Amino acid sequence: MKKEVQQGAPAGAVYGLGFIGAAIYFIAHATGFWIGVLGFLKALVWPVFLVYEAMKYLGM
Repeated sequence: MKKEVQQGAPAGAVYGLGFIGAAIYFIAHATGFWIGVLGFLKALVWPVFLVYEAMKYLGM
């Protein structure tokens, strides 16, 4: 019997915690309902902002 082991579980946990934190941050700072919805959508793609800012900081 072959046993499969997931290799990306810790990364999924970090992304999940980051998503929850980003959602709380963006929604808490929203000034209206649609800004809160936009904040939720931003929370889904927060790693994109992180990588973009890191590349900009490193001069790439």
